[in-house]
Amino acid sequence: MARTRTAKQNDILARFTELGHEALNRLSEVPGGSKVVEMMNDTKARLDEMQKKLRGLDELERRVAKLEKQVAAQTKAATSPARKPAARKPATTKKPPV
Repeated sequence: MARTRTAKQNDILARFTELGHEALNRLSEVPGGSKVVEMMNDTKARLDEMQKKLRGLDELERRVAKLEKQVAAQTKAATSPARKPAARKPATTKKPPV
């Protein structure tokens, strides 16, 4: 029974796909329709290019995070002094002889 249900769904999807292809073919025959088809194809190409660029962002984010950690470590090392200078003792005044 599950197999017949899956077969029916595949048939429906196949028919829907065929109808979509037919509609696109007819759209190119309609005046101005070829421009719509060209625009859709250009949009697809642009989306593909954008996806490729966005995939590269993950690697860049990892590199930036690594560099930020390095800079933070170097800044922390440069700003913290190796040792503190000794505290100065207040000057004492001598009493004049009487």
